[in-house]
Amino acid sequence: MQNRSLSAQLLWLLPIAFLLLFFFYPLSSILGLSLEYSQGGLGSVFAEALGNPRIRSVIAFTFWQAFLSLLLTLAVGLPAAWIFARFEFPGKKYLRALSAVPFVLPTLVVAAAFSAILGPRGWINLWLMDWLALDSPPIVFMNTFAAILVAHVFYNTTIVLRMLGDFWSRIDQRIEQAAKTLGASSWQVFRQITLPLLMPAILAASLLVFLFDFTSFGVVLILGGPGFSTLEVEIYTQATAFFNLPLAAVLSIIQIGITLTLSLVYSRLSAKLSRPIRLSNSRGSSKPLKNLRSRAWISAYLLLLGLFFITPLLGLSARSLTTLGTDRQQNDLSRTQFTVSHYQSLFEQRDDLFFAQPSRALQVSFIYGAATVLLTMLIGLPAAWGLAKRGSTWIARVIDPLLMLPIGTSAVTLGLGFIVALDQPPLDLRASPLLVPLAHSLVALPFVVRSLTPALKSIRPEIRQAAAVLGANPSQILRNVDLPLVGKAVLVAASFAFSISLGEFGATALIARPEFPTIPTMIFRLLGQPGAAHYGQAMALSTILMLASAGAVLSIEGLRIAEVGEF
Repeated sequence: MQNRSLSAQLLWLLPIAFLLLFFFYPLSSILGLSLEYSQGGLGSVFAEALGNPRIRSVIAFTFWQAFLSLLLTLAVGLPAAWIFARFEFPGKKYLRALSAVPFVLPTLVVAAAFSAILGPRGWINLWLMDWLALDSPPIVFMNTFAAILVAHVFYNTTIVLRMLGDFWSRIDQRIEQAAKTLGASSWQVFRQITLPLLMPAILAASLLVFLFDFTSFGVVLILGGPGFSTLEVEIYTQATAFFNLPLAAVLSIIQIGITLTLSLVYSRLSAKLSRPIRLSNSRGSSKPLKNLRSRAWISAYLLLLGLFFITPLLGLSARSLTTLGTDRQQNDLSRTQFTVSHYQSLFEQRDDLFFAQPSRALQVSFIYGAATVLLTMLIGLPAAWGLAKRGSTWIARVIDPLLMLPIGTSAVTLGLGFIVALDQPPLDLRASPLLVPLAHSLVALPFVVRSLTPALKSIRPEIRQAAAVLGANPSQILRNVDLPLVGKAVLVAASFAFSISLGEFGATALIARPEFPTIPTMIFRLLGQPGAAHYGQAMALSTILMLASAGAVLSIEGLRIAEVGEF
């Protein structure tokens, strides 16, 4: 028994060391740097920052845009969750998979996709300019508040659809049927029975959506433009444009306090999702659409939802395969021609490009992605195994919420922490190629652990006991029993880690070396350069990244082990 207890505690050695070195140590270094911002102690540091009218407006806007984005996301996602939970219809599986694609897309790809549709050189503006013979784009979408809100809804609707839809589909409908038998109307059943049962899932999904909107970086930076700044963007601006690391550190501490509080509340709420009053098999809760009127309304809604998800992605792909002629002819759709020149130019050796060729970003990103998969599996598997053990130790109960903390921490803040902390021996990693994969692994670790833990929990102890009775030692049980049973979950976790690494931009923008750009950082550079050629290259890189991310999420869909309250 003592040997088993010791081996169970050793599982936590690597995850704890990783969190201490690359999460808590950088964050504590940011706190130390923030204290240098003022000589009056910790209180005066924040008083001085909060006394700045610009900083107060940035904080207020961060809350406002996240709250409004959340309301719009719920408005789109709640009806979709109800439809997916209660009805069967042709193409349901494929539409569900399609809805998951935006969530794993890098924010820069989402921004590029909406730029391809509604930007100054986007398809809709080009069509309107050509049709109405206009000299300037009639729709101003880029650098507007509406662009931020629309992109956030596009990005996060799947969270509401997944978390709420999965939970809703498992509520035993016999409870609702019993209430109707006793004379309750449909509205009374929803208000007094269904809504209270759904409330933990609604609150958990809302907190997660708010958290992602609160820490949004690429969407606000690209689509919002210089007129809008959230805490995440302001931290990046202060650190890179003004080199004001003390103020960036103060803002990071403010953001950490807010996001970690939200993360802890989310952890409490998500735990309740596994303990509802009564759940049933989700397959038995869906029914076919029979009523002609409801079929028409639901079909129209699903069509609009599908178009909302797929139109920006198709527009991005089409824009990467077309050329609009010279700069003077770019509003003439008749001169639009199919071309693969944007993709070919990614691999051309040209001296006028900055720092590195776009093709270099493809190589670097895939190498970083592979390294991230190795690191997260090395750290995440022991952690998930420790969490899945029945009768978990007190260490597991303490580490479980700590493993979720990187979700609630800004990626830009993590990048800033790496810059501040990892600059002295023996952890001087500023020039190390491992710095970016370490940051990516920190961001991906919660998703990997939450993908592996349900599968490991599903292994019945009787199977292990039977193998032990037949003479298998612990290593043989691990190799021949546990790993084959959780093989799909391992592939799901690896796909999550790889797709997150490919698209991570916030931390990478701060710590990546110019000569080793990733695909998102290269897209950002190209979008900032004038000329149709650079814009076409950005669209081509964005399409490649979109296809890679979509492939990862489709793999996840095919292999995912469904679990209420898990990613």
